[in-house]
Amino acid sequence: MTRRVAIRQLELRDFRNIAHATIALPADGIAIVGDNGHGKTNLLEAIAYLKLLRSMRGVRDRDLVRFGAGTFFLSATSDGATVHQCAVGVDRAGRKKVTLDGVETPRLSDALGAVPSVCFSPADVVLIGGAPAERRRYLDIALALTSARYLAALRHYRAALVRRNAALRVAARPGALRSSAAAWEPALAQHGAILVEERRAWVGEHAGDFARLCASIGERAPMALAYASTLADAPDVAAALTAQLAKGREHDERRGLTHAGPHRDDLAVTLGGRDLRLVGSAGQQRTAVIALRLLEAATFRTRRGTQPVLLLDDPFAELDTARARRVLALLDESAEAAHGQTVLCVPREEEIPAGFTRLERWRVRDGVFERAS
Repeated sequence: MTRRVAIRQLELRDFRNIAHATIALPADGIAIVGDNGHGKTNLLEAIAYLKLLRSMRGVRDRDLVRFGAGTFFLSATSDGATVHQCAVGVDRAGRKKVTLDGVETPRLSDALGAVPSVCFSPADVVLIGGAPAERRRYLDIALALTSARYLAALRHYRAALVRRNAALRVAARPGALRSSAAAWEPALAQHGAILVEERRAWVGEHAGDFARLCASIGERAPMALAYASTLADAPDVAAALTAQLAKGREHDERRGLTHAGPHRDDLAVTLGGRDLRLVGSAGQQRTAVIALRLLEAATFRTRRGTQPVLLLDDPFAELDTARARRVLALLDESAEAAHGQTVLCVPREEEIPAGFTRLERWRVRDGVFERAS
């Protein structure tokens, strides 16, 4: 049975432009109305921070602290999550303290996903139009927060990659002795194999769903999802990666970077067999992004048995009326999604879709949130 995650109370202090806000959220959620630049997206970013322990917009922690303040503090009391209460405090020096049910967690990774959420935002178009690193980040978040095996492998792989790259840079110096880069290759192969295997399994499981979702939203040309990797078809990924690292070591030493491995892979999205980045309209790219976010929410449901909080930041921007209506239907398609808590942010009240009239109305101005009368 799927557990429904619902935030009962959210508190923010000195986060972005929000000096202090305490919001009691109803079970269904809230709809926040306010002009751009007044704090709607900042509130969504705060909720997403409690999932990722970093900004969903890629901002440094110290730049999230409100101007003139020394620290920011976030806290959420939730039902249906693995913990009842999650709190995070961060100062301008980057020191971070996380408590789960009042107990400080010794490892930040233990708190990842404590308040599961999925955010739909117009800024997500970078998932399609941006560099491969954006799509790898999407995969890493979806899998690391729903698979302890993947999270551990990702941590070990990144650590080994940093050390091999450091050894490569040392080897590139004039008069350097024999490189020690090879010492880190077994760890890269071992943990990199887990990343590749889990990524290609996830894509294999969800590629059909992706195509179906895009068609349901209104895309007539076939959209497809594939895992783009030199290791995607390898029967023994660890052995194949070991061979690639050894073969490319001399080249890597000249460049000071590791060129083989899952940190170079991509999530390929195509329209009619062609790269969506190159041939897709803004609406088609937005369609693909929404489908990816729906798959992220489905991954939480199937792997963790939880329906995450849905964060909708002007979710129907760049969509025509027909597509917007179909997206709304997809959000309400299953019992899990229909009953999930939703935080919707729109600039004007008339932009609240009819399907979200059940949500309690709030307004925001200059970082101050008030329940609408």
